[in-house]
Amino acid sequence: MNLKKTTLPALGLAIAMTAQAGGILTNTNQHIDFLRMVARGASSDIDAAYSNPAGTAFMEDGWKLSLNIQSAYQTRNIDATFGLFPEENHMRHYKGNASAPIIPSAFATYNKGKLGLSGFVGVVGGGGKCSFDSGLPVFDSQVMAGIYAQTKDAVTPKLYDINTAMEGRQYIYGAQFGANYLITPALSAYAGLRVNYFDGNYNGYVTAVGKEAIGGKTLVDLQLDCDQTGWGVTPIIGVNWKHKGLTLAAKYEFLTNLNIENNTKKNSDPNGALAAFKQGVNTPSDIPSLLSVAAGYEFSPKLRATVEYHFYDDKHAGMAGEKQKSLTRGTYEILAGVEYDINKMFTVSAGGQRTDYGLSDGFQSNTSFYCDSYSVGLGGAVRFSPKITMNVGYFWTMYQDYTKHVAAGKPGGYNNTTLAGQDVYSRTNKVFGMGIDYKF
Repeated sequence: MNLKKTTLPALGLAIAMTAQAGGILTNTNQHIDFLRMVARGASSDIDAAYSNPAGTAFMEDGWKLSLNIQSAYQTRNIDATFGLFPEENHMRHYKGNASAPIIPSAFATYNKGKLGLSGFVGVVGGGGKCSFDSGLPVFDSQVMAGIYAQTKDAVTPKLYDINTAMEGRQYIYGAQFGANYLITPALSAYAGLRVNYFDGNYNGYVTAVGKEAIGGKTLVDLQLDCDQTGWGVTPIIGVNWKHKGLTLAAKYEFLTNLNIENNTKKNSDPNGALAAFKQGVNTPSDIPSLLSVAAGYEFSPKLRATVEYHFYDDKHAGMAGEKQKSLTRGTYEILAGVEYDINKMFTVSAGGQRTDYGLSDGFQSNTSFYCDSYSVGLGGAVRFSPKITMNVGYFWTMYQDYTKHVAAGKPGGYNNTTLAGQDVYSRTNKVFGMGIDYKF
């Protein structure tokens, strides 16, 4: 077994976290109103500049600004079972930590008569970095399988030393601008675009050295430090119908073609295991199209509720190695939220979200895996004056474990070792945020 060729096609560390609401490559938690209520697709407040841009047509004339800060923390865990692992039941636990302590966003709207302008800047994809300090199953299993192929005996830590560390970072910054028009007192339309800029870095190494019992030679020595950048434009359209207490709204974001280019600082095997990270190579990382439809109803001047549906066409968004073809379908989300004004100063709200990806074993890997989930958001707003409102929110996601079992095979098997194995992927996610809305 040529360990150098088989161990590290995965050091392209696609392990950076997303800010954790939305599709595979999309963040929808742009405003704190989302964290505290979740379903905001029928909004006609300043957060609608992202969630329902046609809805900003129903805001009062004048300027309104909003500044938001979120903090997100996540773990990504793998329980790997492989026959050569010496632990009980041949299972090892791997933990990745991801964090984005500061995720900022800013919104602005201006309305005068039937015409309005709106925009926002924020992190529309990615939004942090993730590290696996103790390596990944793909590295350990292939090194151990290579030793086993030579010795045909139990593989123990006495036979080799392995050191691995990896860290990935991904941010997609977005700046959106558009105009809305009040066609009738009840109907508005919106057209705009968002410019997206991708900034990422993948940094890691795997070194494995056999001890004297197996020849004392270097088994693996691979290192990578690669920056990636790219940009693309997203056209966006929307409509909103508002009559009495009922609001019906829709938004469509078109597919964004986004190619990212390597700026490689270190690559120990540019023509082999790390060919994808060779200097100057371009890799697709498209942002999928998004359809959002929502219905909101005002039961009374104090009580409002919204239900919403999202569809991300991830299966037709280009990914590295055409990985999107392994998806069974795109991602859908179902959202619901309610808010209640306790009095003129305080509002409380809560909501929930179900996210269902079209996952498959072929799509999931140690360095890039997703889990279907349920999320809950809650929080509130404090109106200090007619001009200033503070929003606070907490968003918690409960993930469903994904089990990937790989049968033995030649060629094939668990991580191309020809042996059987299993990975159980799990995640945790918590987001807290606070923001200030200001009306001139």
